[in-house]
Amino acid sequence: MAGITPPDLQKALSGAEYPTDSKKLAKVARDNHASKEITDRIEHLGKKEFQNPAEVSKAVFREE
Repeated sequence: MAGITPPDLQKALSGAEYPTDSKKLAKVARDNHASKEITDRIEHLGKKEFQNPAEVSKAVFREE
């Protein structure tokens, strides 16, 4: 994937409440006007529950 950076992801998930799942995170990202690339990546993380932003970041960047 070309262009997701940690600051992009952080901005996209601003205001997310944890613990949460990828479906809720994708909604937060869309509400924050994140790129389709970011929302698609989040949606494809599966139904796993995330306890904090670091877990989300680890999952997103592991898939690259």
